Amino acid sequence: MLRRSFLKLGLAGVAAPGLIIRGALATEQPRPGSPFIVTYFDVPEIKGSRDVTDAGDGTLWVCGQRNGTLGRFDPRTSQVKVISLGEGAAPHGVVRGPDGAAWVTEGGQNAIARVDDKSHKVELFKLPPGRERANLNTPVFDKKGVLWFTGQNGIVGRLDPKSGKMEVFDAPRGAGPYGMTRTPSGEIWFASLAGNYIARVDTETAAFTVVDPPTEGQGARRVWSDSKSRIWVSEWNSGQVSAYDTESGSWKGWKLPGGKPRTYSVYVDDADKVWLTDFAANAILRFDPLTEDFNSFPSDRAGANVRQMDGRSGEAWGGESGTNRLVRIQTVKPA
Repeated sequence: MLRRSFLKLGLAGVAAPGLIIRGALATEQPRPGSPFIVTYFDVPEIKGSRDVTDAGDGTLWVCGQRNGTLGRFDPRTSQVKVISLGEGAAPHGVVRGPDGAAWVTEGGQNAIARVDDKSHKVELFKLPPGRERANLNTPVFDKKGVLWFTGQNGIVGRLDPKSGKMEVFDAPRGAGPYGMTRTPSGEIWFASLAGNYIARVDTETAAFTVVDPPTEGQGARRVWSDSKSRIWVSEWNSGQVSAYDTESGSWKGWKLPGGKPRTYSVYVDDADKVWLTDFAANAILRFDPLTEDFNSFPSDRAGANVRQMDGRSGEAWGGESGTNRLVRIQTVKPA
C-alpha cells in the first residue's frame, strides 16, 4: 500500500541550502549550519550536458547529447576532454564498465559505444537489423560483466563485451523502458515510463517480472537501488518518489514538496540518501528516508533540467542539460 507522509523541508534546504560557488575550485567552507557546498562548472564544449558517471580517477564522464560528444571532466582543474562519438551521435546514458571504459547508450547511431579510458578510442556495437530507432536510454552491468540496456521504443537488450554478442528483447507492454539499475544482490531492474511499471530481469533467461507501483499512471521514469536492495523510483507523472522493498514486496511513497512537482531523476548515494531532480521547481532535491526530510537546491539559471545524477562518496553530481553546466553538491561531515 502506498503511504504518503506529511513531509517537511529541512531548514538547510529552505533558507540556506549551502555555499554556492561558480568556478573551478571549491576551497571555501560551507555556511554555518549548512552541511552542503554547491559548485557549478561551465562546460560549454559539452552541448546538452546529460547523464554523468564517475570515471574512477577523480574525473567524470558526461554525455553531450546535443553535439554527439562524451566529455571527460576534471573538477580539480575544470579541464574537459571532448570525444566525438561519430556522425549523428546523440548519447543518452553512460556507465563505467568493469574494464574501466565508458559504455554509452548512443541513440543517434542506434548503438552501444565503448570509449576507452586511456586512448579514448570509440568502438560501436550496432543493434541488429529490425531494431532501428530503439531510442536507447540507460546501461548497467550485471555481476558477470554483461551490459544490459533499455530503449524507450520497447526494448531491453544485453551485450557481452567479451564476445560482442548482442541480443534484443521485446519489453512488456511495448514502449517505455527507461531507467535501469543493479541491486547489491545482483538483480537487474528497469522502469517503464510509458508502461507505468518497474520490472526485474532474469539475467539468465531474459524473462521479465513486472511490478506495478500503487499509484496508477505514475510514470515510473528512473530507478536506483540502495544498499538494502530497495528500488527507488522517480515518478514523473505523479511527482512522487517511491521505494519498492524487493524482499517484502511492499511500497512506500512520498510526494515532492511544492506545487505540481515533476520527478525526473533518482540517484542513491553510499549513505542511502536519495537525490532527485524536480523539473517544476528547477531544483535538485536530497531526501533522507530516515527523517523523511527534503533539502532543496534550486538552480540559479532557468531551465537547468538535470536529467540524471550520479556521484561518489560525499559528492552528488548532475548535468544541467539546459545550461551546459555540471553541478556538484558536497556533503560536509561535521568536524
